[in-house]
Amino acid sequence: MKILYVSQYFPPEMGAPAARASELSRHWARMGHEVTVLTGFPNHPTGVVPAEWRARLRRLIHKEVVDGVQVVRTWLWPLPNRKAHERIRNYASFWLSASLSGLSLQKPDVVIGSSPQLLAALAGWWIAYWKRVPFVFEVRDLWPESLAAVGAGGEGSVLHRSLGVIAGFLYRRSRHIAVVTPAFKDHLIQHWRVPAEKISIVENGVETELFRPCPPGTVPGTEGRFVVCYIGTMGMAHGLETLIAAAEQLRDRFPEAVFLMIGEGAEKEHIVELARARELTNIVFLDQQPREHIPAYIAGSDVCLVMLKKTDLFKTVIPTKLLEYMACEKPVLVAVDGQARQVVEEAKAGVFVEPDDAEALVQAILSLAADPDGRRQMGIRGRQYIVSRLSREQTARTYITVLDRLHS
Repeated sequence: MKILYVSQYFPPEMGAPAARASELSRHWARMGHEVTVLTGFPNHPTGVVPAEWRARLRRLIHKEVVDGVQVVRTWLWPLPNRKAHERIRNYASFWLSASLSGLSLQKPDVVIGSSPQLLAALAGWWIAYWKRVPFVFEVRDLWPESLAAVGAGGEGSVLHRSLGVIAGFLYRRSRHIAVVTPAFKDHLIQHWRVPAEKISIVENGVETELFRPCPPGTVPGTEGRFVVCYIGTMGMAHGLETLIAAAEQLRDRFPEAVFLMIGEGAEKEHIVELARARELTNIVFLDQQPREHIPAYIAGSDVCLVMLKKTDLFKTVIPTKLLEYMACEKPVLVAVDGQARQVVEEAKAGVFVEPDDAEALVQAILSLAADPDGRRQMGIRGRQYIVSRLSREQTARTYITVLDRLHS
């Protein structure tokens, strides 16, 4: 089968969208499928194109083969992922460029358009329309609902209404929709009146050969201490002020504890400033790290933390970082209710704490610190759960089954 996957994000960019596009495509290529990824030039989330890519960006289009996958990079406007107007210009530039570049590509058998962001999926629909092939809308986040959840735009705002129009169009005009959690499917049926038979669940998976127990990495400032790691995006959705408040309490109550925060995001500067203003020496910040180095940082941690703000919408999500922590055989503190909590409790792989509750987070850290054997058992059960259900190879095969039905 010839598959065209449209995703603005792709390695060397970090984050779940880039990893999903890369890893699914690689597995499909290994299965014998002909896979092309239409993506942008790496710049997320800082808006800085790495030096080795700048000359290629000036040529507007760059083609390469990565792990058997044809990767076509098309021009975009590199801008940081901080302010709304910067994101809009960045997203719109990729939409326009990909919509034009995609028309010159070989005709595929199916086109997948992935969100985030919605305009990338819209480019996928446009290409599929002109190529006269089925279009699959991959829903990794619920838009525009996520805007209100993070306080970035209420239902009456122009941005919310505009994204609602685009999302509704894609829900109606796609041949099929792939979602990452059962709660997403329920939401689309109830709130968007999408027929159940039009939706398939293809959960996020983990590369279990990469994310596995390994020798720990060392970070100055964490040696000999109880390390609680947070790895990933530091954005408006994550409620990281709660982590700052917990660190302030633990400074006196458990001075051996240290938070290791790795990543970038729209809120990182604010969070770093909060820690500096409160003179918190029990938080260590690292910039975004190469994906292949992440398992070593996880291995060097005692507990891994997943956080989102307390809102009903986030009860529908399962953050990919949660699955990666579990695959590395580490216990998880999950400050996300709903689907994520359900995974952790079903696997018996960690502890749930109420989102936005710093005292509950502190108590959970103290409890886990006092129970090293319990932490070890949680970690073992977590990896067993991932390997048996959510390896990336398994989810890639599930996805191909969906695509085969459309192609046949």
